[in-house]
Amino acid sequence: MQQYILNQGTSNPGVAGFRGNTHQKLPVVNWLADLPETQQESNLVEVQFKNTRKCYYLNSNSLLLEKGDWVAVEASPGHDVGVVTLTGRLVLLQIKKNRINMDRYEVKRLYRKVRQSDMDRYHEFKAKEYDTMIRARQITQDLRLDMKIGDVEYQADGNKAIFYYIADGRVDFRHLIKVLADAFKTRIEMKQIGARQEAGRIGGIGPCGRELCCATWHTNFVTVSTGAARIQDISTNPLKLAGQCAKIKCCINYEVPVYKDALRQLPPSNKVLNTTEGDFYHIKTDVFKGIMTYASSPNSNANITSVPVERVREIIAINNQGQKVASLLSKDDNVNGGRVQEMDYQNVIGQDSLTRFDKDNSKRKSSSSKRRSKPSRDRSNNRQKEKSQNENQRKTDTNKQSGQQ
Repeated sequence: MQQYILNQGTSNPGVAGFRGNTHQKLPVVNWLADLPETQQESNLVEVQFKNTRKCYYLNSNSLLLEKGDWVAVEASPGHDVGVVTLTGRLVLLQIKKNRINMDRYEVKRLYRKVRQSDMDRYHEFKAKEYDTMIRARQITQDLRLDMKIGDVEYQADGNKAIFYYIADGRVDFRHLIKVLADAFKTRIEMKQIGARQEAGRIGGIGPCGRELCCATWHTNFVTVSTGAARIQDISTNPLKLAGQCAKIKCCINYEVPVYKDALRQLPPSNKVLNTTEGDFYHIKTDVFKGIMTYASSPNSNANITSVPVERVREIIAINNQGQKVASLLSKDDNVNGGRVQEMDYQNVIGQDSLTRFDKDNSKRKSSSSKRRSKPSRDRSNNRQKEKSQNENQRKTDTNKQSGQQ
């Protein structure tokens, strides 16, 4: 059987698709890489620069390019160096996905594949970026500007430096640009980014144990509200909801549509269940188990009862007829006795309970204590005998002395 290997289609940093750049952000999988006919469908090429900045260039010289090639492209002014991330048909699909209007987009040219002299200058200016960022932060503090410079990106020829900054409001940095231009002797460009974009540029590991979504694939940052957490019955504790950008984690939005569809199939939670025992108010819903939890007070968790969804629909139908049910649970319902459910912790990683040795230890202790108890009882009996003998001897001595007197 013929084996098909995806050529240059990997999304793993540091391998074929990203040779020479081991810290690639927002990697893409060229899943059409083994179809040569798709590579010639477009002269546009997607090129990625430092971190998450991507632009589209025209391959006017019809160069044979593959994913991972370093190329020199047109810039204003001068030229820049970047890595090819997509070619062919996928570039058009990526442009459509990102909703880029090519009629208004200024498409620059792709000059050539990089030379050694281009890479030498590229690494020379790249080495200056960190020191430039630290000095620029000091300048902003001296000018008392309410902003934070998060990153600096030099153009490959050194003709321009892009300063990425974060600010809560509008910042008048016209004087700052003059000071930075005098300090670094280059053209200055300021770009404001959000907290989520900064987290994506820096990267890191999330609480799930995987690399941050904003650093790997997520580019469309939408507003995340605490309402999304309430729909999923997630704790609204800000410390648990916040990500490394100090904003609510983007992944809170991922499963919201599924929960909304599931909740549409369930009875309304604002309905009060009327019984002869009293009125019961909704507290929470377990979407996966199909169980709704009610309490006898709207302001406290008193008399908590877990009711199956089918029973809730039945009670609502009876209440709509102006009648009351005897109790929330019917005779056929068996939801842990109807009261507060005990958490049934399951062993999901193949390990026993942390207290699995406690019983054995207790048995060993009891057996060892029995063995130790025998000699201890014998010693105590001997002591009592010696004590009684001493007391008898002392009494006889006192009697003899009194008789002699």
